[in-house]
Amino acid sequence: MPLAARGYAVTAVEMGANLAAVARRNLAGFPNVRVEVSRFEDYPLEAASFDLVCCATAFSWLDPAVRVEKCALALRPGGFLGVWDTHHVAGGTGQFFVDSQECYERWMPGTEPGIRLEPAADIVPKSYGLESHPAFEAPVIRDYVVEIPYTTETYLDVLQTYSGHIALEPENADGLYRCIRELIDNKYGGHIEKAYLFQLILARRR
Repeated sequence: MPLAARGYAVTAVEMGANLAAVARRNLAGFPNVRVEVSRFEDYPLEAASFDLVCCATAFSWLDPAVRVEKCALALRPGGFLGVWDTHHVAGGTGQFFVDSQECYERWMPGTEPGIRLEPAADIVPKSYGLESHPAFEAPVIRDYVVEIPYTTETYLDVLQTYSGHIALEPENADGLYRCIRELIDNKYGGHIEKAYLFQLILARRR
């Protein structure tokens, strides 16, 4: 949406038909945007046809043998590859994330005991091999730490978008969400803040 609002011509590649439909609905007011249903690895891109290729919190899921090469092919000289990764980090309502670990240890099988969130300063960014790729200049990495407020309901809504939570058996999911709901409502007054580190990796096409 922010790119479209700036008047750019945007080609959005989304492998899920349902998510693509949501994107088309949200972007209906922007005639310079088209949404294509495809795996990025399979989508036919014309060489040197884009000024920017960007990927939000998904680049690590793409085929390592294809992702950088295909971006390099698509970019014009001087264009940029922009990748941003999201990390859950220490901050916000810190004690809540300590307390909620008990919910996970009880209701999410395989949860390692005593997990704690790392400080943002300790997160090592991924460079995806860009620092040694002949098509790109050395990448620049920028860190943005943001604390986002949530109510009980909005936090539970976010949790239910995470793949590990979606994969839970119904009994475990119900128990986990009930445990977290009671924790936020009873100990934190129905509101928490969660800290995220957004790392932006920018690499210029030679």
